[in-house]
Amino acid sequence: MATAAAEPDPLRETGRYERVQSLGKGAFGFVQLGRKLHNNELAAIKFLKRSDVNKYVESEILNHSMLRHPHVIQFKEVFLTSDYICIAMEYATGGSLFQYVQQQARLKEAVARWFFQQLVIGVDYCHKRGVANRDIKLENTLLQKVDGLPLPLLKICDFGYSKADMRSAAKSKVGTLTYMAPEVLVNRDGKYDGKVADIWSCGVMLYVMFYGRYPFEVPAGAAMPKATEILSMLDNMVRQRYELPTKVEISDLGKDLLKKMLLPDPKERITLEEVMKHPWFTTNLPPEVGRTGVGIRV
Repeated sequence: MATAAAEPDPLRETGRYERVQSLGKGAFGFVQLGRKLHNNELAAIKFLKRSDVNKYVESEILNHSMLRHPHVIQFKEVFLTSDYICIAMEYATGGSLFQYVQQQARLKEAVARWFFQQLVIGVDYCHKRGVANRDIKLENTLLQKVDGLPLPLLKICDFGYSKADMRSAAKSKVGTLTYMAPEVLVNRDGKYDGKVADIWSCGVMLYVMFYGRYPFEVPAGAAMPKATEILSMLDNMVRQRYELPTKVEISDLGKDLLKKMLLPDPKERITLEEVMKHPWFTTNLPPEVGRTGVGIRV
């Protein structure tokens, strides 16, 4: 019986880190937990084949490295081995928000608000620094357990598809289909506002936290070509065809904010500034939420 190939250990040749354990792998490469030799500091290290480096990797490094915020995973350093480019980042101990929601099936409204408040404050910071993430999703938000807090802190972690204002307008159809704004899918003008598209993705995240499912996905088990699936989802988006299941108790204010974030016309969609002034968002908003996360009330 064939055995899986052992994951490489590029850290052995660096003399800077030692490998602690594997954290996962995907089409992009793999991630390991590393310990810095001179101070025992832990870091999550993403390994990408040097031969696979493209404009998205370059953008990830440039954009992520200029961000410093409590709700953004801290970029530490980038270094090279003979085969890999290695991106060292803050290690979050609580897994992803996707895993958290999966374990709970769906979140209580107050818990969803706690995570959503942090998400929006982190995204707003990125936008003010001129960076649109373009791949906001539950899988790309990590959680950090903190002693004394009943719930973990949220940190945005992946900037692989990010776009900086200073370089050019967003044009590429990048991101994850179930979170992708309709203007990104259609892209009639050859460009779109990545920051406004991020607001849509945040709205999808809020929906999933509320209801434990995606708002516009085609029915499970519906076999169809990928192109047909995309067209079906786009039609659902444009027609605002999604359910707000009555068996799940969500306040009218929560539903109101959700609807305003999922408006298909980007010109009509609520802005982040308006989101942060919305009464659902400001309810039980700890004054320190953007700084340390203390003062949570659920």
